[in-house]
Amino acid sequence: MARKPLDYEELNENVKKVQYAVRGELYLRASELQKEGKKIIFTNVGNPHALGQKPLTFGRQVVALCQAPFLLDDPHVGLMFPADAIARAKHYLAMAKGGLGAYSDSRGIPGIRKEVADFIYKRDGYPTDPELIYLTDGASKGVMQILNTIIRNERDGILVPVPQYPLYSASIALYGGALVPYYLEEEANWSLDFVNIRKTVAEARSKGITVRAMVIINPGNPTGQCLSEPNIKEVLQFCYHENLVLLADEVYQQNVFQDERPFISSRKVMFDMGPPLSRELQLVSFHTVSKGNWGECGQRGGYFEMTNLPPKTVDEIYKVASIALSPNVPGQIFMGVMVNPPKPGDISYPKFAAESKSVHESLRRRARMMTDGFNSCRNVVCNFTEGAMYSFPQIRLPPRAIEAAKRAGKAADVFYCLKLLEATGISTVPGSGFGQKEGVFHLRTTILPAEEDFPAIMSSFKKFNDSFMEQYEGYSRM
Repeated sequence: MARKPLDYEELNENVKKVQYAVRGELYLRASELQKEGKKIIFTNVGNPHALGQKPLTFGRQVVALCQAPFLLDDPHVGLMFPADAIARAKHYLAMAKGGLGAYSDSRGIPGIRKEVADFIYKRDGYPTDPELIYLTDGASKGVMQILNTIIRNERDGILVPVPQYPLYSASIALYGGALVPYYLEEEANWSLDFVNIRKTVAEARSKGITVRAMVIINPGNPTGQCLSEPNIKEVLQFCYHENLVLLADEVYQQNVFQDERPFISSRKVMFDMGPPLSRELQLVSFHTVSKGNWGECGQRGGYFEMTNLPPKTVDEIYKVASIALSPNVPGQIFMGVMVNPPKPGDISYPKFAAESKSVHESLRRRARMMTDGFNSCRNVVCNFTEGAMYSFPQIRLPPRAIEAAKRAGKAADVFYCLKLLEATGISTVPGSGFGQKEGVFHLRTTILPAEEDFPAIMSSFKKFNDSFMEQYEGYSRM
């Protein structure tokens, strides 16, 4: 019988190359165990509300009123919603002709893109054009859209930090490009080593790969480091001299848990540096409502901003955006509220400020508890989570554990994480899903479980890890 077009053997080979560890083998096994009745703590994905983080009230009030505009006609609406939430809902409904059930402009509602532009101006001190800001279904869709625009064939390479968020490796594979990994230096708190990065680019070019773009993730995922201003300057100068587009993934810009290196955008540093770099370097920056104090992953609100891209290129990106007709409109409303939150003097400001502070300070405490907890375990070393919402400890696996993993047909870190899952219900992601140096093993976990659950979670991890190390080697604090 002839093969049919959607038989596995006949599929697009690029689709079969896609690997996405965050929802990979560990997640599937965890889901099976959950169906069997085992309590599972899903720390595999940065999904704050799924792990108990409460929504910020103001955004939900505004979107609720936009979703059910008939409530605005209720004479008692002022008893249920604060006046500023009512006013904001009317503000967005006036922008969204036909309401939330109608398509918007393919680039997003113009008035909300203007609010994003105002946010960027306030953050960076340099104005931007709302016509160069596209709203998207989460930052991921924006990243995919830009990568699809950049990658022309299998010889086009994208420099991606390793360890990296698998969105990049998966998308590059899907679009038929070449992943060009540059390794972050774990011993120097996951810093960038430009001697090695230049060597990586030279090696790729010697193989016929045209390196066209460089990705930075700041704060880092999965590594949690925050780039300093000198780091970012070095990145910008490198991209300028090597004629690369810089893709700045800045979705965790609100998740910073130390004071030495506050978030600073690549765009601000670029404009501070002045011409010719500020006029010529092509930069695309990404942000989302899914992270920060909002954590609204399921709402799928994001944006990308383009700097120094030619008008004809922007036109082509618009054309591709138009295929999907419209980003989801509730997500756009959330983006508007995120970039234009209640201000001092507004009725909702005290509650908004208190909720935001509570979320951020709790995350900051959890970042420290998780780092300290990992570093108290045998053969585990972990850099402090300076930002984002993950820890990425190195697990120094004994040789006998590595051999046992081989016999089981598993990568060594997958073997460890599966054992951890079966013993404790803690669902993590093996470091191999993000990339790591040969012979070095990690896992990634979020810092998102409820703060009151942290002592029990870390105690459970420590008990498992100590038993695992005892089984395969005995005590050895390397």
